[in-house]
Amino acid sequence: MTASPVPGSTTTASPDAARQFLRHTLATVAYRGGKAIRGAPDRFGTFHIGDKTRTPAQILAHMGDLFDWGLSIAQGEPAWHDSAPLPWDAEVVRFFATLQRFEDYLASSEPLHGSTEGLFQGPVADALNHIGQIAMLRRLAGFPILAENYFQAGIAAGRVGPDQAAPRREFE
Repeated sequence: MTASPVPGSTTTASPDAARQFLRHTLATVAYRGGKAIRGAPDRFGTFHIGDKTRTPAQILAHMGDLFDWGLSIAQGEPAWHDSAPLPWDAEVVRFFATLQRFEDYLASSEPLHGSTEGLFQGPVADALNHIGQIAMLRRLAGFPILAENYFQAGIAAGRVGPDQAAPRREFE
């Protein structure tokens, strides 16, 4: 199995390269997600801007569900669960734990039962969207985070826990 070439590219990615790229993407989620949630006060988890919107804790619970779902797909037993949100600090711990379990599987030699493209476009891309929502809610709640040049960020495949590299270039 080879991945489709990137438009304009003359090479195709190997399955191992695609899996490595997915691992780097998880590390990006951990870095950007960590930045969006780090330092938020407990009361931020229940911040609410409308009847039809999720609270930050509900969004983070959904993100944990996304990574549990991604892992179940990768293991060949797709299953979705809607988790009730935990208190903010516990939900932050769960977010990184679900990322770590998914990362551990991707880093192993176990077979990948779902396509890397599907795993990216489903759970991973959805989580990136939700990180943006949390960052926006932080600003609306009065707890903004600094912007950053993420191209320069110290993101590395395998680093998916709460301890991330320090930002290299932040700005307002």
